[in-house]
Amino acid sequence: MSEGPLFAGPAMRRLRRREGLTQSAMADRLGISPSYLNLIERNQRPLSARVVVQVVDQFDFDPRALREDEAIGGLAGLARRLADERFADLSIDRDEIAEFLAAAPQAAAAFARLYDAAGEGAASQGDPIAAARKEIERWRNHFADLDMAAEDLADDLRLSHADMGSALAERLRERHQLAIRVLPGDVMGDAVRRLDLHARQLQLSEMLDGPARNFQVALQVAQLEQRDKFAALVAGARFPDDISREMFRRHLHAYFAAALLMPYSRFLRACDATGYDLPVLQRRFGVSFEQLAHRLTTLQRVGQRGLPFFMARIDRAGVWSKRFVGASGATWLESPSSCPLWIAHRAFERPGEICARAELIDGTGAEAAHWLSIARTVDARGLPGEARFVVVLGIEARLAGNLAQARGLSLRPEEAAPTGVSCLRCHRADCRQRSLPPRGAQLHFDTARNGLTPFEFSSR
Repeated sequence: MSEGPLFAGPAMRRLRRREGLTQSAMADRLGISPSYLNLIERNQRPLSARVVVQVVDQFDFDPRALREDEAIGGLAGLARRLADERFADLSIDRDEIAEFLAAAPQAAAAFARLYDAAGEGAASQGDPIAAARKEIERWRNHFADLDMAAEDLADDLRLSHADMGSALAERLRERHQLAIRVLPGDVMGDAVRRLDLHARQLQLSEMLDGPARNFQVALQVAQLEQRDKFAALVAGARFPDDISREMFRRHLHAYFAAALLMPYSRFLRACDATGYDLPVLQRRFGVSFEQLAHRLTTLQRVGQRGLPFFMARIDRAGVWSKRFVGASGATWLESPSSCPLWIAHRAFERPGEICARAELIDGTGAEAAHWLSIARTVDARGLPGEARFVVVLGIEARLAGNLAQARGLSLRPEEAAPTGVSCLRCHRADCRQRSLPPRGAQLHFDTARNGLTPFEFSSR
């Protein structure tokens, strides 16, 4: 997917005022008409590539400042912050957020800084997972340097090997003098991977399936060969404690391992060629459904973007164990728990089967969001029977028309399955699955009647 049009009206207006120029004088310097500059400053016209070049040339201006909203994650980043339940009663929709960002980007950045500072304070009070996840989302779960390094290494490995597992094993043997040894589960105990430097072995549990085994070997290669890159990314983040720091480092290790097994350009080409056919991609790259889902959230390389998926993982109790919003804009994933009407919960009843349907995620007071949700059960760490979760991939339905998993499904909003968010944030008045009233709602009590739902409240 290509970069979107560049609307930078406030930045252009501040530049003109800094230079002490009228619109007519600045337009003359840029070689455009005053009326066109007026439209640009009012965000009614985007900047063309020629105008950007002129701005840089005439005013010695850093073009990165024109995309000032990217520092806060763009529209998706601002929407994620405003999805906080503390703002639920304000009914802020996506159009209003876009207007705020376009008209007052520095005010939006100020709000984002205050919000993030408050989040860092909360994280410092004992939530290292939230602190690590916030840093991941700040990058939109895309680490360009790691992708490039993984792609280069994958190219080197495939010079003489078609099978990635064999190539990884030889890499360990030649570069690090390490042999791979597969051991019985009772010998490995509570470990699935163990590096024994005394015996010069990477020991793996025999209980791991093929994709999980390759991933563990790729993870070990990442830890041995990419320490400097991991250290630089960790050092650039501000974490309140060592646990948050190590949680983030562990994510980077897994990111590189997945990027090595699914090299960016080749993987994206396969996605486009197959219509993102998930079973085909699993077989082609020898990966698990969960590994594939992770990778699909990372495809944000400038000039070579994939579709903006989110990925989440829940257990039977509906507790989140993974959430990656990426560039999807799925701000409702910030809810403290998941909705029992969501397809993820139904997937537990159909183990191993890919379940897909269009859903209308409603209930936050804003306009309902139309998504294609794709869910499948997975076994923890590739160990059958040990623990079971459901992994969900999601994408806006308007982008899903050509996906393999959308074939035969209606993507019409009026035919989408109504779904909510966490009960505490959901203001759908007619939901019979409701367990708790929404926060901030005015409850009504009538001793003369009982309704179909346990709580009756004023809708906004």
